[in-house]
Amino acid sequence: AAAAMKQLLCDWIILLAIAVSTEEAQKQDICTQAYPGIPGNPGHNGIPGRDGRDGSKGQKGLKGDIGPIGPKGTKGEIGHPGIIGLPGPVGPIGNPGDKGNTGAPAVLPRSAFSVGLTAATKFPPHSHPIKFDKVLYNGLSDYNPVTGKFTCKFSGVYYFTYHITVYSRNVRVALVKNGIKMLHTMDGYQGAEDQASGAAILQLRAGDEVWLQAHRGEGFNGLFADADDDTTFTGFLLFSTSEMLEPTA
Repeated sequence: AAAAMKQLLCDWIILLAIAVSTEEAQKQDICTQAYPGIPGNPGHNGIPGRDGRDGSKGQKGLKGDIGPIGPKGTKGEIGHPGIIGLPGPVGPIGNPGDKGNTGAPAVLPRSAFSVGLTAATKFPPHSHPIKFDKVLYNGLSDYNPVTGKFTCKFSGVYYFTYHITVYSRNVRVALVKNGIKMLHTMDGYQGAEDQASGAAILQLRAGDEVWLQAHRGEGFNGLFADADDDTTFTGFLLFSTSEMLEPTA
């Protein structure tokens, strides 16, 4: 009985193995007959290869034909002026013009004066312009008897001279230009009438002032004048060097 059971168990195991083997064979046959699957995604790009070597320089090609003229460009900016050219030839003489109007007469520079003291103005104050009140000539009003000064209207060269009668006191006078003493004259009184004089040529500009002045106190202002004796101051233009001084308002 034990042997029969053992044989039965072996037979069952063999049948089971055959059945399993048959089932696996059927499954494999079914897989071989299945449809193909969906294609997969493309793979990533590979790493670029190394640059190849430069080829040898080719021969210069033949010169091509001249192409057609292109369209006209826009107008450029104005350039810098060129160098001034040479003067042209002198043109022909034109016709005479109309006669102009008669011009104003030319004014020649003139300047002169001659003045003196009187009995009322003898022994003038010292250290001030002497005010000569006896007018011998002052037609151009260049000398001002109120101020005692000559004022230059025309720049130029002038001649000035003075003649003095000395009486009772000593005399010391100076010819003054714009406050600067240009010429000095001195005479010591000795009990009688004396005479003294001086003269100078001065270069003046329009507006300069010239006058005669006693100085160094009352003891040196003995300039005398009466009906028979004179003390005078004179000046005039030798020649002019410029235009007349413009009148002031």
